[in-house]
This record gives sequence, structure tokens and C-alpha cells, in this order.
Amino acid sequence: MKATDILVQCLENEGVEYIFGIMGKETLDLVDSLSRSKQIQFVNTRHEQGAAFMADVYARLSHKAGVCTSTLGPGATNLLTGIASATLDFSPVVAIIGQVGFERQHKESHQYLDLVKIFEPAAKWSIQIKDSLTLAEIVHKAFRTAKMEKPGAVIVELPENLAAQEISNDAITITPTPTFMSVDEEIIAAIAKINNSQRPFIIIGNGVIRAEAVTEVQTFINFLQAPVIHSMKAKGILPKDHPFNYFTFGFSQQDEVLLGIEMADLLIVIGYDFVERLPKEWNKKKVPVIHINAVSAEPDEYYPLQSELVGDLKRVMQALIELEINPKPWEPSGNLREQIKQVFHLNGGADSSLSITSILHAIEKRTCENTIVLSDVGSHKNSIAQTYQPKKPNKVIISNGLASMGIAIPGAIGAKLACPADPVICITGDGGALMNFAEIETAVRLGLVFVMIVLNDSKLKLEEQMMLKKLGNNHGTAFGNPDFVQLAKSFGIRGERPVSIQEFEEILDKALAQNELTLIEIKLENE
Repeated sequence: MKATDILVQCLENEGVEYIFGIMGKETLDLVDSLSRSKQIQFVNTRHEQGAAFMADVYARLSHKAGVCTSTLGPGATNLLTGIASATLDFSPVVAIIGQVGFERQHKESHQYLDLVKIFEPAAKWSIQIKDSLTLAEIVHKAFRTAKMEKPGAVIVELPENLAAQEISNDAITITPTPTFMSVDEEIIAAIAKINNSQRPFIIIGNGVIRAEAVTEVQTFINFLQAPVIHSMKAKGILPKDHPFNYFTFGFSQQDEVLLGIEMADLLIVIGYDFVERLPKEWNKKKVPVIHINAVSAEPDEYYPLQSELVGDLKRVMQALIELEINPKPWEPSGNLREQIKQVFHLNGGADSSLSITSILHAIEKRTCENTIVLSDVGSHKNSIAQTYQPKKPNKVIISNGLASMGIAIPGAIGAKLACPADPVICITGDGGALMNFAEIETAVRLGLVFVMIVLNDSKLKLEEQMMLKKLGNNHGTAFGNPDFVQLAKSFGIRGERPVSIQEFEEILDKALAQNELTLIEIKLENE
């Protein structure tokens, strides 16, 4: 069998269902081998960046590794943004990249770049296969590395001269990823510190969702009865109306939520990723910390460790809740929870204009437990992170580590393939929409159905706001746009442009009820 046949066997062995990408001369053998797979579907995308975003979001929702592919040179460099985004959002992605044969790599050569070096800063591991007999070992290691905490992207580069080489070795038997946890003495000591505190405050990060430890964390919260805040990617772990839910943080220096942290005497930080927001920005008073995570905490002056419980979060939380936890039912002063609800516009009903707030309230009213909402990057991202409240965890997908514009539309494709029965709504600005708008054709070709909401204000609004705040003037943020409704129709999908919130609600109801791929353009001139 040729090397790419063995490679496909390895991918099948890892449970791969989809590979997203664009083929080229150096990956023709791989695509040929994929054509004979009964398990893996090759999804031919319109841009490699879109392929990486699809693999990223697919991975976040499926709890499997997402896989993407490209040819060498510009195909590979087009993957780079999506690969870096997956790494900084801790999403397991394996990218298989074509490369020139060994005979061309020592000299100046058409389309040749040292891709292993280019991808090293953006990936957990970047490797070139130099011997076809090591292919099975490298592929298995790539998937293990991508999925182990903290997850991220791995690059496997396959030179063209090896791809068609005849080899005889087989795929490696898959073994479970090893887990570990803190020793009993550390867990008992942490419980003692919690029981001795008066005002503990819980901070939950996306690591809880990655570890599938939501039930254990919810049980711990209900035992302790202390206030809880989420990072924007951990939204939904507590229901909106839960009495201990103080919602989300990570937006600005003036987050009302941060007042609760300042009143605490102990922070219990579970599965939080520093990449979301550094402790200096939310723990200015250096409140002592109990760190509970899959990996050790990074040294940080504003993250003073009292205890550190490191290991498989699900097992660590199970061990904690088996011990006696003294309830600590305290409330931050100043009716803080109600203040947050007002500032974050969580009560709804007051805004009748066609604004991002009213749109989010309308979506929230119409979503079921399994509805997935994807946010692109822009001024609307903070509104979604603050205002929209999902009914379950891992149902709001936000690019936050790298904060990559253009993720929403290809991400919706990855979401729909990962969770075909779940409604999917992606929200993007006009800037992000046009970065990967061509992937609508990919969605049409695959027969996928979701709702795209394009917020059109003909500007980079977030950059305009930052420039006005910092410099007092604004320059270079405005641009023109096509007619998004007509552009949608040119792809053969439904396009609508409501002029009131009532009309938006009617269009959204129809799109969700009829299960139709729909683009809704929202003009935001007065936003």
C-alpha cells in the first residue's frame, strides 16, 4: 500500500469523520486515498483559513480532534491564522500539509518554505515525516498531542516523494490518553482553606467544558453556595436564573463583576485559561487563589497561590465533592447581581429598536437547549459574551485567544457537521463576513442549514471606538459593502433585510421553522 493509504487508515483509526481543505499537487495522493475511505469525508473548502476554522469549531463541539489539510506554500500559509486560533483557544486540530520532495529542500525552490519552522510558534508540535515507516507513529502522536491538556493544533508535513511510496506497516493501536490527579493530602488541604474562608468566590473557565466536568462543578457550587462568574467561553455552566450566577467577565477594566472579586477573601479558580484575561486585570487586590486545573498555574504576581490541584478536572472535582464542604452563602454588597443584570441588559423587554441587544434577546427567547450560537470578532463579540445567555454549556462559540475575524461562517459549517441535529446561528460583522463569505458555497454544496446574521455598519466599529477613546479622532475604519441580501441570493440561499425588531423576529422564526439556510442583514447606522 502507498503511504497515503496507510495515513488514511491511521486517520480512520483515530475516529476522523471529516477533513477540511483544498488539494494541490503535493496532496493529490492523499485525496486519492481519501476517496476510497468509507468513514472519512473530504470537505473541499474555498479557502484554507476557512478549513482550519471548520476543524477548530468541529473539535470544540465534537470533543474529537478536527482535521484540515493543505498543499505547500500559499496553501499552508493560508492555514496559519486558523491554526494559531485553535492553539490559543485550546482546540485539538491536526493539520496535514503537503511539501516538496527531499530533493528540492536544500536549495531555492518553487513554493518551498520551511513550514515546520513557520508553524512552530503557532502549534503545540510541528513535524515533518522524513521516513515513511514512521508515519503511523507520528500520526498517532499528533492526535495524542493535539488532544492532551491543554489541547491545541499539531502540524504534520508530508513530503511529496513519500506520499506515493509503497510501505507495509499498519496503523498503531489506539490507547486511552493517560490522566492524573492531585494527591489526597493536597485535596484535603484545599478543602480546609475553603472551609476556613468567609467569602470565597468561584471563577469558571473553559477547561471545565473540555474536561466534561460540568456536572461535578455544578455539584460543588451547590454545596458551597458562593458567587460564581464564568469566562465568556464557559457560559452556560450555570443557568441564567441560578442564584449564585454572577454571569460573565472579561470585557473591560470597569467590569461590574470585578467588584465581587474585590470583596472576596479567596478565589477558587476552576479550569480557567490565562489567555482569556490575565489576572492583573481582574485580581488587582491579589486575593489568594486555589488553582484547580489540568496543568499547573503560570507564575503571576496577581495570582497568589494558596493551593494547587492539578490533574483531570473531572476526577479532582469528584474527590472534592466527596469531602465535607461547609456552605459559604454570602452575597457581594450593593445588590451586585442586579447591577450586573442591568448593565449587561439581561432583563430584556426594554429595547424595541433593531439593535444588537434586542437581536440577542430575540434569539435567546427562540433558542432551544441545543442551539449553538457562534460569534465572530468585532464590537458585537462583547455584547454576545455579556448579554446572550445559553441554556447549556459549550453552546456559545467565541474566538477569544487569537480573536480571529472571519471565523463565524466557516465555524458554522464545522458546528453543523459536529452537531447536525442542533440549530446553529452565527453572528458576524460586515468586516468578518466578507473574509470567508465564499464558504457559503461550501455550506450549500454540503446541504447544511443554519442562520447567518450580518451586522452591517460599513465600518470596523470596535477599532473606531478604540481609536476615538485613545486618540480622540477616527481614521481608516470605514469601507463600502455589497448588497448582502443579493449576494446571498446569488449563492442560491435566502437573504432578508428586516427594518424592525418585529420583522427580524418573524424572519428568524421562519428560518428556524423551515430549516432553511438563511442570511439576515441588519443595518446598524444608528448603533
